[in-house]
Amino acid sequence: MGRPWSRSVSELFQSLVLAAETMLMSLLRPWVGYQVLIALALFVIAHLLRRWLGPPIRTWMGTREGWPKWRMRVLVVIHQRLRQIFFVTLIWLVVLVMREVTWPSRSYILSLVGTLALAWLLVTFATRLIRSILLRRLVRLGALIYVTLYILGIVDQASRILDAAAISIGEFRLSLLMIVQGIVVIGVLLALARFVTTTTSARVARNEDISPSMRVLITKVVQIVFYALAFFIGVRSLGIDLTGLAVLSGAIGVGLGFGLQKVVSNLVSGVIILLDKSIKPGDVISLGDTFGWIQTLGARYASVVTRDGREYLIPNEDLITGQVVNWSHSNEFVRLDIYFGTAYGDDPHVVRKLAVEAAGDVERVLTSRPPVCHIVGFGDSSVDYILRFWITDPTGGLTNIRGNVYLALWDIFKENDISIPFPQREVLLLGRDQPTDTFADTPAPSASSKSPG
Repeated sequence: MGRPWSRSVSELFQSLVLAAETMLMSLLRPWVGYQVLIALALFVIAHLLRRWLGPPIRTWMGTREGWPKWRMRVLVVIHQRLRQIFFVTLIWLVVLVMREVTWPSRSYILSLVGTLALAWLLVTFATRLIRSILLRRLVRLGALIYVTLYILGIVDQASRILDAAAISIGEFRLSLLMIVQGIVVIGVLLALARFVTTTTSARVARNEDISPSMRVLITKVVQIVFYALAFFIGVRSLGIDLTGLAVLSGAIGVGLGFGLQKVVSNLVSGVIILLDKSIKPGDVISLGDTFGWIQTLGARYASVVTRDGREYLIPNEDLITGQVVNWSHSNEFVRLDIYFGTAYGDDPHVVRKLAVEAAGDVERVLTSRPPVCHIVGFGDSSVDYILRFWITDPTGGLTNIRGNVYLALWDIFKENDISIPFPQREVLLLGRDQPTDTFADTPAPSASSKSPG
């Protein structure tokens, strides 16, 4: 393995020396030197244009407040590459003019420089689609090297050198060329997968005909499919035989059966939840002592945000096996009940009427489904009532709406002299001169309850 690599390096060095000698000899020609000077002058002009037009363009970009984020990001990338854009534009304008007024050979160097500059600019724009900074830099570097070698016409020589540097393990052979190709191909495919999934997710999210749970399911399926395709195609580009993964998948299956039961259970439970639409983002649920609304549905857990700002990550398995109260499953209507009592001296017909009137005046209480009030029993010191009313926004809280209704009852009862009874105890103290043996014959006085009214 050492001889082919050293021989290839020697051949490359000799070819580079010959190319350098040829280039130096060509620079001695007048028109070649003129083209190099023209390219340098155009670069200086592009730099001056960048400094002159850059600030006004930046100011104009600041006034585009209503534009979408993706359009603003494109403008930012263009603003960062103004020098390259100006240089590519100027050099190709000069090449077109020179081809019309002189021989093509006298603009060959300018054409070569313009082609390289345009290719580098396109690679820079294309790699901006890659979110990962490290992966973006690796793909950009590999793509820049490849397009440079391709334009200069030395791709074959470089490929032979990279392919010679390889290691072999059995029938498997891994070379530097395969690694470079794999990085570039996987990076490009991951960028395309991210672009497709992001576009699909945005379109699905805007479709009102699809339920929220199905939107989440479609998005996750698209992500899994495209990222899996990007990975397998990238691995295949390295020349790795994927049939060997069958043994690995069997080993992974055994590991899942022993150590990852809960993880797999949560993943399967998440798919079931998305398919049966029992729980979806935005639903208000209560599970045990947790009450809140579902913010997101993940592959392993659901994010539930409570009224006090706490965010609970509930495993999907608990949502399947536990008793979950979904306050907004089939519809948004939620009925709330509150209990209260009044004195026996108050007319129950008037009490019921005032209670319904008080609840109807509270904000968030539905008038399309008017409140109702019923007697539920005769207590020791009060007539007991139940007041029922409906709301459609459980995410706004349940305790606060109950408190507002209780406060409205208090105000209207106070205005109409309706008494809210409460137990009272009366304690009798015995005198010291009373014989102690009389306690056995005389029953002790008990506490008595009194109710006002």
